[in-house]
Amino acid sequence: MLSKNKIKELSLLHLKKHRDEQAVLIAEGNKLVLDLLPAFSCRTIVATAKWMLVNKPKAEEIITVEEDEIKKISLLKTRQQVFAVFKQPDFSFDKSDILNSLSLVLEDIQDPGNLGTILRIADWFGIETIFCSQHCADIYNPKTVQASMGAIARVKVFQVDLPTFLQEMKTELPVYGTFLNGDNIYNENLSNKGIIVMGNEGNGISKEVEKYIDNRLFIPSFPSERITSESLNVGAATAIICAEFRRRVL
Repeated sequence: MLSKNKIKELSLLHLKKHRDEQAVLIAEGNKLVLDLLPAFSCRTIVATAKWMLVNKPKAEEIITVEEDEIKKISLLKTRQQVFAVFKQPDFSFDKSDILNSLSLVLEDIQDPGNLGTILRIADWFGIETIFCSQHCADIYNPKTVQASMGAIARVKVFQVDLPTFLQEMKTELPVYGTFLNGDNIYNENLSNKGIIVMGNEGNGISKEVEKYIDNRLFIPSFPSERITSESLNVGAATAIICAEFRRRVL
């Protein structure tokens, strides 16, 4: 059984302050934990005896419990067989890594679920690097990690000062951004390398970041004269944008 002290210790990791102090992230569920085990160093695994027997995980600390015990430290509504604490990755960034590829830049994405979904989209379309503004949602928020469905193990995420980063990179790569008054993406020439900027859920791309964007893109509704929603969810928009870029090189 989990002791009261261990329950308190693991439950505190639901809070960003304590995750940051210990440089860890938490993950729940069979698929997510198995995706992260080969990628990140595992500090603690709490799991059922059956899960341990089948998967034989390696971790600094292994605690075998009943499913009811996992509920005491879980953030999920449905029962899980495994809860794990991983050390946050220490990725390094070399500018040369992105000069011949597509990368995403996210400005002030507020919803952890949206951020995790965008990681999953990037992973699906072979985009291996994402740059987040200083005010994006926490990349290691449990909701972000869960929504990424394991993509966080394969997509490197860096937090940067966006204006400084884009000012430096626009001399090396084309910079694309999405706008409601942009040019129809289906009529534009798209490169197989460059930077795609996606803006905040409510405010889009800021004026400060907009000045570094060379190519303004718009996803048209259909038919064009039909009254429709004001805009797309940022996750849905990212998926359409990435799909169109990749379609051009298939």
